[in-house]
Amino acid sequence: MPSRPPTLAPAATVPTGARPIDIALLASVFVVAACGLLYELAAGALASYLLGDSVLQFSTIIGTYLFAMGVGSWLSRYFERQLPAHFLRIELLVALMGGALPATLFLANAYTPGAFRFLLYGMVFMVGTLVGLEIPLVMRILKRNVALKDLVSQVLTFDYLGALAVSLAFPLLLVPQLGLIRTGLLFGLMNALVALWAVWLFRHELRRLKAHVAACAMVLGILLAALAGAEHITSFAEDKFYQDRIVFSTASPYQRIVVTQGRTGHRLFLNGNLQFAERDEYRYHEALVHPAMAAHGAPQRVAVLGGGDGMAVREILKYPSVESVTLVELDPAMTRIFSDNPMLAKLNGHALQNPKVKIVNTDAFGWLQEGTDTFDVIVVDFPDPTNFSIGKLYTNSFYALLDKRLAASGYAVVQTTSPLVARQSFWTVVQTIESVGLRTAPYHAHVPSFGEWGFVIASRRPWRLPEALPAGLQFLSAGTLPLLFDFPLDMARLPTEVNRLSNQALVHTYEREWGKH
Repeated sequence: MPSRPPTLAPAATVPTGARPIDIALLASVFVVAACGLLYELAAGALASYLLGDSVLQFSTIIGTYLFAMGVGSWLSRYFERQLPAHFLRIELLVALMGGALPATLFLANAYTPGAFRFLLYGMVFMVGTLVGLEIPLVMRILKRNVALKDLVSQVLTFDYLGALAVSLAFPLLLVPQLGLIRTGLLFGLMNALVALWAVWLFRHELRRLKAHVAACAMVLGILLAALAGAEHITSFAEDKFYQDRIVFSTASPYQRIVVTQGRTGHRLFLNGNLQFAERDEYRYHEALVHPAMAAHGAPQRVAVLGGGDGMAVREILKYPSVESVTLVELDPAMTRIFSDNPMLAKLNGHALQNPKVKIVNTDAFGWLQEGTDTFDVIVVDFPDPTNFSIGKLYTNSFYALLDKRLAASGYAVVQTTSPLVARQSFWTVVQTIESVGLRTAPYHAHVPSFGEWGFVIASRRPWRLPEALPAGLQFLSAGTLPLLFDFPLDMARLPTEVNRLSNQALVHTYEREWGKH
């Protein structure tokens, strides 16, 4: 049996009121639960950023973590003596492994990408096992002074409250303000402080007290040093991953935004995926905007869904007939930095500051559902369907809503991945648009940073080749425009199924096709 200090009495003689030591331990349960969930969320967010398909990544991370917690709970039966000492040792291990988890995985992705997945699940399993050990040990320590029925209810209450607090703070406060690396280290410090608090609470029954104090001081020192150097750790990892010098980076509740600058100019990355390169983005955005805009003749009301960098808006404003542009971008961080940051605003010609432009920061799916006004041209510039949250924006349900917001003579244009690399994915989007009764005019353009890239014009009337394009374009001309609509044999149409909300087949197809390259 574990030794007890003279002040502790058998459970039967303890008053029902909570003792200070019990209150302190229950407060520790709150912190332990908050930290445990934080490490789980950080691992899931990192996996989604770097591996794509957020539903799959979060499902497998949560499943692995919960299984590991079960393993830890089962192993707790073998801890019989010196429970407070075991508890504080486990806290220190959780502090080190959990706190360092985001930084370690960022560095692994940059320097040893082949080992990233193995390290991800290995660390999740280890941290989950240690977290699974914590609560059973706390309950057995509290059992000395608290009746069983009160013990279970109190521990679970504090456990769930801690989980609730961090689940709200993680996307709304912690990641946007601190980033994943600092957030992990901060919560590692909280685990280490719980261990230090345990040393104080159980100082009368701990053997080798000085060694425990020294271990706490060492772990706190390591985590504090890492927290102080978190910016250097992030730069060290990202400079290797992105190769060029990072000139701007931030984390929003939706994504990690990084802008680099090198010999070929600026490049924008969202969650590690290239969105544009300054040296050839004009090819992409001219191809995206002008075939639909010029074909309309005199578009007045235009909407852009996605495209928070303002590049598509820049091209749209080249048409004197345009009276208003509504930019619907989910992430306010994107539209803010490309409006306010002088370096980034210069890239889009300060288009987002134009009085004709109205910025709406909301989900495009909901915006289409709730509105009733129609547009002459709608430019759909979403990222590729790497996960189900983006994949819903490529379904027949989305295109049916798009059809309702399109003027009778209007055109919509959708960026549609590479018809060469992801041929089936490209034609799946075409098939899905046609399934809601819209006509399609698929085309493609070569953008060196991406390779061969595809687009689809959707409308109720047939698309007609425009006679003229705006002056000053760098890529398109009226003479070469017809070439974009000619598909060679290796990009020619093939049979595909309709992408629906109920199956999201496109996400799986896209992942399979791009995974081969």
